[in-house]
Parts: sequence; C-alpha cells; structure tokens
Amino acid sequence: MTDTAIHIVGGGLAGSEAAWQIAEAGHPVVLHEMRPVRGTEAHHGQDLAELVCSNSFRSDDANGNAVGLLHQEMRTLGSLILTCADAHQVPAGGALAVDRNGFAAAVTAALEAHPLVTLVREEVEGLPPEEWGRTIVATGPLTAPSLAQAIRDLTGAESLAFFDAIAPIVHRDSIDMDKAWFQSRYDKVGPGGTGADYINCPLDRDQYDAFIQALVDGEKIGFKEWEASTPYFDGCLPIEVMAERGPETLRHGPMKPVGLTNPHNPTVKACAIVQLRQDNALGTLYNMVGFQTKLTYSEQVRVFRTIPGLENAEFARLGGLHRNTYLDSPRLLDATLRLKARPSLRFAGQITGCEGYVESAAIGLMAGRFAVAEAQGRTLAPLPATTALGALIGHITGGHIAAEDAGAPRSFQPMNVNFGLFPPLDHAPKGEAGQRLRGPEKSVAKKKALTDRGRADLAAWIGADAARMAAE
Repeated sequence: MTDTAIHIVGGGLAGSEAAWQIAEAGHPVVLHEMRPVRGTEAHHGQDLAELVCSNSFRSDDANGNAVGLLHQEMRTLGSLILTCADAHQVPAGGALAVDRNGFAAAVTAALEAHPLVTLVREEVEGLPPEEWGRTIVATGPLTAPSLAQAIRDLTGAESLAFFDAIAPIVHRDSIDMDKAWFQSRYDKVGPGGTGADYINCPLDRDQYDAFIQALVDGEKIGFKEWEASTPYFDGCLPIEVMAERGPETLRHGPMKPVGLTNPHNPTVKACAIVQLRQDNALGTLYNMVGFQTKLTYSEQVRVFRTIPGLENAEFARLGGLHRNTYLDSPRLLDATLRLKARPSLRFAGQITGCEGYVESAAIGLMAGRFAVAEAQGRTLAPLPATTALGALIGHITGGHIAAEDAGAPRSFQPMNVNFGLFPPLDHAPKGEAGQRLRGPEKSVAKKKALTDRGRADLAAWIGADAARMAAE
C-alpha cells in the first residue's frame, strides 16, 4: 500500500462521501474545502455536505423507485451520507428528508474525527498540482471560475452550464392552519413519517389563475450577460418558468391536487395545492415544495402571500438562483471517472452531469472506491449496469456518444437516476398465475423486477470483489 494521500477538492456531498470511502478502506486522504475562506452564491455555513436547495433525498422506496434503490445500494456499501441522513431524518411521507443543519454537522464531525482524514480549509485555484498525484475534483455545480477555466484549457472542450433554483423556507408558526392542513399524498407513510407529513394549502380556480398571472407578471432577477444563453435543468425549473409554459403546467406539476382531501371543506376539490415539507428536526421550518424561483425577494413575499394559508407567512429564507457548471463527461471521462486528458484526476458529483443530492454522493462514493483501489494496486471491476450505481455511471461516462458521432446534436444533460437508464428486462413480469399484466399492475411488477435484479447483481459484484481482494 502506498503512503501517498489521495487529495479531494470540494467538501460537498460527493467529496465528503469520497473521502469517507477512501479513509474507511485504510488509505489517507486530504480533503480541501474552500469555505469559509471563499464563499459561494448558495452556501450559508461552513459545514461539509451543506444542502443548498431542498432538504429531501427523495423517495426511499427501494422496490418501486430508482432513487430508493440507489439509497439501498449506498447503505449496503457503507455510505456516510446515507448513514447521516438516516440519523437526521424528518417526516416527509414516502421520501427521505433530513434536518439540514444536523445532517451537515454530523457529516463534518465524522470526517473530522477520522484518523485518516485531513481537512484543509483553502481554495484550490486552477487545476490541482501534479505532485498531488491521485486527486478527485468534487467541486460541485458551483465550481470556482478559475478551476472551470483550467479544465477547459486542459481539455479543449467547453464545459456546459445550467441554472439551479432554491425554494423558499417558511416559519411553521406563520402558516394559517385554519386554511391549511397536514396530509401526505394518498396518506403515504414514509421513513420517520405518519402519512400526514406535508402542510397543504388549497387554491380554487380563481385563486390559481390569479397566482399564475402574478408569477408571469412578477419582477424577476435579471440575467448577467454570460448567463443569457445558459439553459435551465428541467428537473429544477423555477416556478415562474413553469407558469410561462402554460396556465395548467403547475397544477399538473408541483401544485397537483391529487391524493389530498381538505378536512376544512372535504366535499370541494381544490384546483391546485401548494405543499410544504418539514425542513428541520424541530418542525419549525417548512420549505415550499417545487417552488424554486428567480423572482425578486420583494415579489416572492408579495406573490407567495396570495396563497391561502400563507397570507402572513414569515420566510426564514427566500428563493434564489445560481449557475451550475458540468462537464461533457461522456467525452472527457473514462469508465472510472478519470479525466482522459490527465488520468491522475477523477471527477465526482454534480460537475460530472448527474443531478440530485443522492446521485452526487453516489458518484463520490464510486470515485473514492475507484481511486483507493487504484492506489492500493487492486482491481475494481465495473459495476453491473443493472444496478442503480452502475446505470448512473453508465449515463455519465458512456451516454450519447454514438448519436453525437453520427452527426446528431449533443444531448448529454444532467439527469437524476431513473429506470430509463437501466438495461431492459429479459422477460416481461407475469402475474402469479402466469398471466400477462397490464396498466398499473404491470408498472409495479416491472419496477419490482428491476430492483430485485439490481439487488442481486450488486450482491454478486460485492462477493466477487471480496473474493478478488482475498486472492490478491
């Protein structure tokens, strides 16, 4: 085993997870985090793995949801991020949501206490020095301009960018519960939840139409010159952009009224419903689900207080928008996340073109494992593409190249893990009597078959890796 430490640039979710995986494998790691020496447009504190947007890790359903399966795979592989998330979860229906401050503090404490982790608070300007050797760049979507430019200079390829928006957070005691009520959609009970985990604010047709018009007409923060041609990521669109796509868009998106019944007026169906999700362990803060925005602060207060139940809302944090940068990873990275132009560098997290907290941490987990295996002279076989981890890495490192080489326009975009990234099943699932399934029953069976296959293939991969390590 070499005594040379592996360096990691960036102490977000991906960098923190990578550092943990390397240290737990018995290898020294130096984690470089620029905060508080240099801040970002979105971060507020100094802790590692700070959550800057939602506090949700999304669905925890390992049988019917791709991100739920990813949760399970990461837990199986000893993820620090999932361990701390589980320890600091707050009620959120079928989702895994966390107390953001408790979560980040726990990640920071675990890494600071690990004897093989050295935390250095400094900004790494430009590319990491060659003498560092094996290095993981996990600077996230808020990569410093100097580093982004150095990557472009090295690769000869322009990195791409998109916008990511932050939803407002409301003080719980400022919400009018004579108009709002607690309920999870379809009363679904999730980790740490009761089936009544969201605060729901109903709008009738006139209120909804007026709200949509206010969003469209509201004053927005202007674009800087270099931002003007940067596309949004469809998975995190500002609410006013969704409103501009059509008056019915929001009531079929984050404001959909299905699976909810207003106990104050149970015979009347709402036209649309705004949901708020618990944001801290005390239950004193709730974030507005799907309400990322580029409205000015004053307009956010004015417009969001037209929502029934939020007329007197006090905001702990208003929404915002920041520029996210990511690589053209299928062209620039190899199958183990190494930069082809400089193989001593690996990349991890959202800068690689994955989207979401869990996905970022997952890529950090595998970047750490790839790096430490290489440093220790071990062979780490590729993950099966049938696993959530393998499917996600496949999207990042292998997606879309064939179409581009054939002359089609580049289509690589940030993406959450989803079943569309998994190889298809060999056989369509059948019913208990062998009958052909249709409709929702078919969808449920297919997802169960995909997750069962993923779990089995990950178990086989782990077994084979253990046998290989014993032989080496």
